[in-house]
Amino acid sequence: MSMRDRVGAFIEAPRVQIFIMVLIVLNAISLGLETSPDVRMRMGNILATIDLIVLTIFVVEIVMKLFARRLAFFKNGWNVFDFIIVSIALVPAAGPLYILRALRILRVLRLISVVPQMRRVVQALGTAIPGLLSIVALISLIFYVSAVLATNLFGSSFEEWFGTIGASMYSLFQIMTLESWSMGIVRPVMNVYPYAWIFFVPFIMVTSFAVINLFIGVIVDSMQTVQEELVEEVHADAQNIEEKLNNVEKELAELRRMLRERH
Repeated sequence: MSMRDRVGAFIEAPRVQIFIMVLIVLNAISLGLETSPDVRMRMGNILATIDLIVLTIFVVEIVMKLFARRLAFFKNGWNVFDFIIVSIALVPAAGPLYILRALRILRVLRLISVVPQMRRVVQALGTAIPGLLSIVALISLIFYVSAVLATNLFGSSFEEWFGTIGASMYSLFQIMTLESWSMGIVRPVMNVYPYAWIFFVPFIMVTSFAVINLFIGVIVDSMQTVQEELVEEVHADAQNIEEKLNNVEKELAELRRMLRERH
């Protein structure tokens, strides 16, 4: 086994990955503590040291992966994700770039690439994007039509909520989320327009229940697809292992036969 193979096997070992996961959690806790002025005053140097040590280990991990895989490192999307997150932390956070210091918390997102279950959820969301875009287009069309109607119907009496298409879309979004929709918007409108419920009730039923459930359905279907693909991969790996074991058994049987013939 070459040096590159040994380094790659070491950095991908389960114990090393668990160690990296613990460091990510520790870094998340230290960055959270830094938001407290009292804690920062008492433990500022300790937290800064922890942050530097963790960042150094992350950089060493990335360098080892680059050494082991070379350009193949960038063929894996999760490796690119880790590379970008760690690179952001290396940018000097001084002067006009001081805002980048707050972006250190992005390192916690590396937990997504380390934990397989989280990776599968993100992959499912990525698979669901085409279906979600169709639903977004549908709900945008519904919002636009409803905003035009609301502006024409209620805009003259409620300019703050429905005076323009933009204001109407914002008010309708609040209604869709069911945030103070009844007493906050719909009841006052119904005091002036008693039959306004004919507009608002169907809008809530379509957007809050039907469309949102479509979102959930698409995501669940994508997660099921990813799970099925994973099962197929495991099954294929099991078949390959079984074939290799059968070949080994045949070779052993051939060796026994040759040994018996010699004796």
